[in-house]
Amino acid sequence: MHFLSPILESYIANNSEGEPELLQELTRETHLKVIQPRMITGHFQGRVLSMLSKIINPRYILEIGTYTGYSALCLAEGLKKEGELHTIEVNEELHGMQRKYFDKSGFGTQIKQHTGDALEIIPNLNHTFDLIFIDAQKVNYDGYFEAVIQKTKPGSVILSDNVLWSGKVVEPVQKSDKATASLLKYNQKLKEDPRVETVLLPIRDGLTLSRVR
Repeated sequence: MHFLSPILESYIANNSEGEPELLQELTRETHLKVIQPRMITGHFQGRVLSMLSKIINPRYILEIGTYTGYSALCLAEGLKKEGELHTIEVNEELHGMQRKYFDKSGFGTQIKQHTGDALEIIPNLNHTFDLIFIDAQKVNYDGYFEAVIQKTKPGSVILSDNVLWSGKVVEPVQKSDKATASLLKYNQKLKEDPRVETVLLPIRDGLTLSRVR
């Protein structure tokens, strides 16, 4: 869902940092070869992720939901030289495309791919993460949050994507719509959870920034 007019969205993008050529290439290939290409992060939100990562300058980043690798590449731009980004994707068919662009980016050796169920993989990651990006199955957001907060420290930042869910969070919820119901509970939880301080940003489909206390 577009919350702003196309003219305003274009103005915002045109007056923000330009989209790197490699990410433009990845976007084209995603639209040509992958189902549901609208899931890709995109130029403006990608630059927001890049900027946040550069401000935080993390040593360890965790991403849940790699898709074709766009957001991982944006987040990697802020990594410390000795840092690592661990990204988890359930769809093994996307592994090859991800790796191709990771290696072309110059961050290839720093990006570690994991394939499978994030809730099974996260407990086995032996790092404390400075920056975490949650962008996978919406019905599992609460589970992801509880798993990753065990891998944080005070000052760590947890980003949650698609929290406005095309505006469905302010519409009557259908009984069969488990994703929207889960996001409503998740958004309320983040606001009230004493372990984090949270602000919900109206960026693209909604991006929540939570800082661990």
